[in-house]
Amino acid sequence: MNWGPFEAVRGLRPAGTIPQVTPIRRLLSDLPTVDPVAATRTALEPLRGQIAAGARIAVTAGSRGIHDLVPVVRAAVEWLASVGADPFVVPAMGSHGGATADGQREMLAGLGITPESVGCRVEATMKTVVVGHLDDGTPVHHDAIAAAADGVLLVNRIKPHTDFRGPIESGLAKILAIGLGNHSGAAALHAGGIPALGGNIEASARMVVAGGKILGGLAILENAIDQTAAVELVDAAGIAGAAEHALLQRANSLLGRLPFESLDVLVVDELGKDKSGAGMDTNVIGRCWVHGIPEFESPSIAAITVHSLSPASHGNASGLGLADVMPARILSQIDLQASYVNALTSGAGGARRSRLPMVMADDETAVLAAITMCGRRDWSELRLARIRDTLTPHELLVTPALLAEAGDRFDLEITGAARDLTIDGELGPWSTE
Repeated sequence: MNWGPFEAVRGLRPAGTIPQVTPIRRLLSDLPTVDPVAATRTALEPLRGQIAAGARIAVTAGSRGIHDLVPVVRAAVEWLASVGADPFVVPAMGSHGGATADGQREMLAGLGITPESVGCRVEATMKTVVVGHLDDGTPVHHDAIAAAADGVLLVNRIKPHTDFRGPIESGLAKILAIGLGNHSGAAALHAGGIPALGGNIEASARMVVAGGKILGGLAILENAIDQTAAVELVDAAGIAGAAEHALLQRANSLLGRLPFESLDVLVVDELGKDKSGAGMDTNVIGRCWVHGIPEFESPSIAAITVHSLSPASHGNASGLGLADVMPARILSQIDLQASYVNALTSGAGGARRSRLPMVMADDETAVLAAITMCGRRDWSELRLARIRDTLTPHELLVTPALLAEAGDRFDLEITGAARDLTIDGELGPWSTE
């Protein structure tokens, strides 16, 4: 490729260099935490006596990077076995993994979910059964393996959705309606567009629950630094209902966010499906782009750069379109089939977010391009922050303009010395010390 135009970007910089960055950390006090294994065992106790000996119980595992997913699933499997059930794990991730059973097993393995780690077999299929139709004719699909089981225990994190707001967003109803709907179900529900998605998830989940095989759901809440804050059982009647809504409200209050409402440039080291369904959590970066415009009010970020795909994404680059600039090496990390299957299943919003950002030769040129487009003439006033990913927005590297603001904040502390953002064209090593 001819990198001449990219070298020209370097010539756009004014006298001097990119301002140095200093590590800071947001001070978060009184964060709720629980032992995920003990909390899981306690949460499941109301089901004791409701499960017949030898009952085949499907336990769901999705594609999100939930911090304690492995210990929670393992504890659930062990508890079910202790009451005489025959538990096994089923992937519940819609079209992820390239919409193939093998791809979904690989995704689970990348998240640490294997027969060895959770103590039971993993069964996967893309086949579904149609359990009914919504009022508008939309078919409600349900994973064929889960449908043939004697019971299903849902396991998922509850958190705000990346595309819409409603009484039920990401959580138990979603993993039931879309996750266990596999590719066919996810595509059918997304085909109605984002405005109808929340209501379709609720209605579909209730329809599957009415079949009588859903035991309930283990709802995982995480605090602002990605630790497990709670594991609670929602009974079948509470899925897509008041009980799940109450947990969503709690999850929203716990969500980690950037400590600044306005940035010129946000440098994100890594994007991935294990970080967020949107690759980058839109609740953190303030961009949604579902309808071609940023729907979320804050934060306001002029330009975003992304510098790598997470290994656990297995090449699924959905969400890159939320960024403005990226280095060329990301091109070699992208699996177009996995990315486009996921994007098309998600509808118009997913397709927009899978567009490629501007491609630059390396990390430094990508950052320079972002600074150039942010409209800041005096780089001493540049409001630039770097984060590892949107799961950890409380740890940042910031330029002097933001550092001065941090000095006036009781909730921010400086944790190390200033250093160069890039070294020989690449991002410098990450450190908050």
